[in-house]
Amino acid sequence: MNFNSQIQSKNQHIVLPELEANNYQLFIKREDQIHPLVSGNKFRKLKYNLQEALDQKQTTLLTFGGAFSNHILATAVAGELTGLKTIGIIRGDELGNDLEKTLVTNSTLRNASEHGMQFEFVSRETYRNKTSIEFTEILKKKYGDFYSIPEGGTNALAVKGCEEILTSDDNEFDYICSCVGTGGTLAGIINSIEASQKVIGFPALKGDFLIKEIQHYCRGQKNWQLVSDYHFGGYGKYSDELIHFINRFKEDTMIPLDPIYTGKMMFGVLDMIKKNTFPKGSKILIIHSGGLQGIEGFNHRLKRKNSDLKIL
Repeated sequence: MNFNSQIQSKNQHIVLPELEANNYQLFIKREDQIHPLVSGNKFRKLKYNLQEALDQKQTTLLTFGGAFSNHILATAVAGELTGLKTIGIIRGDELGNDLEKTLVTNSTLRNASEHGMQFEFVSRETYRNKTSIEFTEILKKKYGDFYSIPEGGTNALAVKGCEEILTSDDNEFDYICSCVGTGGTLAGIINSIEASQKVIGFPALKGDFLIKEIQHYCRGQKNWQLVSDYHFGGYGKYSDELIHFINRFKEDTMIPLDPIYTGKMMFGVLDMIKKNTFPKGSKILIIHSGGLQGIEGFNHRLKRKNSDLKIL
């Protein structure tokens, strides 16, 4: 995989009965097909950070995340592909008490470990202070010098990479829709659209605190908004309705969605279409940001709860 390349993913037309009544044209950009594990916005966010780490002659990447983080696994794989060591600071010190058991039950961390990532499990209190000077110094004393990438991967270089998601062929769309985690992907998209287009972000978390983070990386554009009605209770939360929707959508379109980000976004877009929120005849592009590796871990959580639900 060449992180220096200009990768362009294809737009897939979505054909559903509810789109025909008001002449909606709906397409999805298959960023999830870039790479099985460094897919979607993770490839975009890591691209220029990897180049910067190599330019600085660094040999180690260090980053942060939860136990099921797409970013953690993507960083492990990207580091291996570029010859860089990787260290993951993982929220939840209890996970390190029996690492062998953790790796058996957690496919994300197991895959990251298999791709060479070393873990440091920390308490939730310590994790909240992960960006402090004091904690950074502790890490440097333990691991030596490293190139640090923030949780979720969002920084200025990540936004630069996400500005490459759209191409000139996408100028024909009226609306660009994307799920939102840390805000970096949405900021990159906002920076690259035409003045006539509008971006709609679907946060996976509760609250509007992301607005300031997105504004920090944008250039004063006003043609974007966050729709916070489809988080299903917050990050990692779900409902039976969401799981059934994801499975039905895959059956109808052959497009897989994850329950943390893309599933909620797609549910929101189609619900807004049913409510005629978009003008009739709108041409809408949805960004598939990947995250499909997390489905296995999510299904494992459902099984532990003795649920009959499963994402297909």
